[in-house]
Amino acid sequence: MANTDIPAGYWQDANGNLIPETKVKDIDKLRHQVVMDLCKMAEQHRDGLVQFKLQAMQEVAALVSTSMEQYGVRAGGEKGNVTLVSYDGRYKLMRQMADKITFGEQLMAAKSLIDECVHEWAQGANDNIKALVNHAFQTDKEGKINTGRVLGLRRLEITDAKWLNAMKAIADSMQTASTKPYVRFYKRNETTGGYDPISLDVAAV
Repeated sequence: MANTDIPAGYWQDANGNLIPETKVKDIDKLRHQVVMDLCKMAEQHRDGLVQFKLQAMQEVAALVSTSMEQYGVRAGGEKGNVTLVSYDGRYKLMRQMADKITFGEQLMAAKSLIDECVHEWAQGANDNIKALVNHAFQTDKEGKINTGRVLGLRRLEITDAKWLNAMKAIADSMQTASTKPYVRFYKRNETTGGYDPISLDVAAV
């Protein structure tokens, strides 16, 4: 951690050591200045984007609420996905609410039932289904199970009663841990007629 109380005439290196300024090369000083200046600018733009996102979400929520009130429906307008298009069709924005799904203890029961199914099917089981099942319950370095792979099992067209019971256990185990709002902006491409994203990602511009 950098020390803000650095004696005059010294520079602090990445390991916290105090180095006499006369021993710091000019190119190291220049590199330090460039990195510091650009990263501070990046932090300022980041903070501006945070405020812009907050303002955008508030204005979209207010518009949705106003629109619903015209039909006698009282709502805060803060939930649900919505797409808004400018009157001339040149611009479009999309507000999306992405739920983070986690699984409860019922998932352990589902895994046991699925293991029993695969074992009972034995030689008759499709090798691809076996691989899919094994892959679905693999955990990452943090011990977490990939939500998409588990939910993918529910799309398999298998009518075995034990399997269907396992799919029910998966459904029962699903919990919404949190909801993260996103807002994306688009401009119509006059050549193709489609909408191109207005990127707010530095790497994409």
